[in-house]
Amino acid sequence: MNILQQAAAKQAAFTRYMASCGYETQTTFYADLTIAEMDGPDGVRETYARIVKDWRGNLVYYTEFVLALNNKIWEHYEHNDALAKVYDELWRAADKWACDNLTGDDLAYYYETTD
Repeated sequence: MNILQQAAAKQAAFTRYMASCGYETQTTFYADLTIAEMDGPDGVRETYARIVKDWRGNLVYYTEFVLALNNKIWEHYEHNDALAKVYDELWRAADKWACDNLTGDDLAYYYETTD
């Protein structure tokens, strides 16, 4: 299976999982992160920086990105310690930004969706 097929399969699995939680995915962030993993932690960090820069202003997309980061921790937990650690670090930073900067209905949406 090539990387694009792998990314599509992992995106589909993430989409199914999120649907089972009552959430309909809107982005391909999970696939984007899967592709970035080819370049290891540095590739993931670069993709994180690009997504945050381009999409932090979109509440729904940013929230989904945080969900993808969290799921990526669990995907790599006990299988790839380096990726699990970088995803944990990036998830914590993304979540902190949301908790520190979102207010009112936006913060309520974020908490309800990521809970």
